[in-house]
Amino acid sequence: MNKLRLGIIGTCNRGTLADYSHDPDDGVEIVAGMDINQEQLKQFSKRYEEKFQHKVNGYLDYKEMLEAENLDGVFITSPDFCHEEQAVYCLERKIPVYLEKPMAITTEGCDRIMRTAYANKTKLMLGHNMRYMVFTNKMKDIIDSGMIGEVKAIWCRHFISYGGDAYFRDWHAERNKSTSLLLQKGAHDIDIIHWLAGSYSRRVVGMGNLTVYDKLPRRTNPAEEKPNVSFNENHWPPQEQSGFHPVIDVEDHNMIMMELANGVQACYMQCHYTPDSCRNYTVIGTKGRIENYGDYSDQCTVELWNERVDSFRLHGDATFQTMPKRGSHGGADPKIIQGFVDHLRNIKAPVTSPQAARYSVAAGCAGAQSIRNGGMPVCIDPLPRELEEYCF
Repeated sequence: MNKLRLGIIGTCNRGTLADYSHDPDDGVEIVAGMDINQEQLKQFSKRYEEKFQHKVNGYLDYKEMLEAENLDGVFITSPDFCHEEQAVYCLERKIPVYLEKPMAITTEGCDRIMRTAYANKTKLMLGHNMRYMVFTNKMKDIIDSGMIGEVKAIWCRHFISYGGDAYFRDWHAERNKSTSLLLQKGAHDIDIIHWLAGSYSRRVVGMGNLTVYDKLPRRTNPAEEKPNVSFNENHWPPQEQSGFHPVIDVEDHNMIMMELANGVQACYMQCHYTPDSCRNYTVIGTKGRIENYGDYSDQCTVELWNERVDSFRLHGDATFQTMPKRGSHGGADPKIIQGFVDHLRNIKAPVTSPQAARYSVAAGCAGAQSIRNGGMPVCIDPLPRELEEYCF
């Protein structure tokens, strides 16, 4: 195997998933990381010294890191609004990129990234790790087997108990940095809907609102008050919490309906102040339906109903048990990172694709536009043929 020297832009939080790639025995090393936060750079260096007995170089400027290090690939796990600029800069220098989702915060930004990768014939992989989760793969296998016939409708309900911790205490709460939580959170689910349906959205209609977090106490001096974004089950109920971001203008409740190019109709519903946390998918075909109980975080079942009974049944005609694997996000993170390493070595193509990531962002952006314009239907422009068909 060829040796790989890899770097990280954004070393903490999601940047820690790059740790799964570090395997000197296999010829893969994280050699450098960039972060604008000096303290997080120190944590990055300490992490590699204690976890791997390995020295890494730290930089406060990603351009300086790319200039100084001879990298074979880079993980971009910085905040969403940085993705476009950083990915384009790397790809222009023919450095392969693993880019955390969402690809960018606008459809135009996604297209610019893809055009740059295409022009420079440089590999681009997207971090849609839900395609590597056990329960989504079980649902895909059932659909592909024909057990529910031809897919006609998909529904997804997304309950987010930690919304007030994760998305309304920092930059996620601002439209100009995130566009909408239909991207930061919804891009995952929209991508899975597209994947299970075998098609992309072409028209979107939405309704949503900012119903809770705009009414709660905010930090008055953000320069001095560090946001507490730790997930804490004691942060309940939302109305009794404080310390929220000074600017909050993204919706905390979103509902969008999507018409896919192959005729499948889908809906995605997202709420950031539920008491529990789970993604629940229902897929309906011409011969039956499937639904997941639980998701990647614990034991999950996928229920299959394919016999007619004119009453409600909690469990289906067949039950498929799934168990999460070792590693974060139910084992999906180590799998997707290995997928990037394999992609760099030309062993096999990733399960994800830039095209799919772009269409998930486009559907999220269209949904936000519809919500903010009275539920107006919004059509999604297709990619140019050369980008639609290109293998990144």
